[in-house]
Amino acid sequence: MQIHISSDGAPIYQQIVDQIRFRIVSGVLRPGDELPTIRGLAENLRVNPNTVARAYRELEHERLVEKRRTTGTFVCELAQRHTASQRRRMINPHIDKLLTLSRQLGFELDELVALLQKRDAQFDRPPSVGPEEPS
Repeated sequence: MQIHISSDGAPIYQQIVDQIRFRIVSGVLRPGDELPTIRGLAENLRVNPNTVARAYRELEHERLVEKRRTTGTFVCELAQRHTASQRRRMINPHIDKLLTLSRQLGFELDELVALLQKRDAQFDRPPSVGPEEPS
């Protein structure tokens, strides 16, 4: 599992929690997937094992992972129930920032929605292999 630790001031255990939570909520990690061992992830990240243990406890408290005695830590089967509400909670700050910025720039909500739809259509468009034909 590739986890990036930065020195941006956020506690290391929180960075681990955030990255694993995002992978669970986005579906990269699925129910039943095993997380790396505490010691293994700590060695990989070059952090104290207590830091990883604290991150795993936080994820367990959120019911995203569960410890199974003698076998390891796994993504919880109940995680999918929680992911819809967590996805909304994760995107809400970004929506707030977008709404704040759009209001500061003088956009009406209808204009913003139209811009989002236009950008979304561009994201879904398959890559072009030749010149576009006029429509």
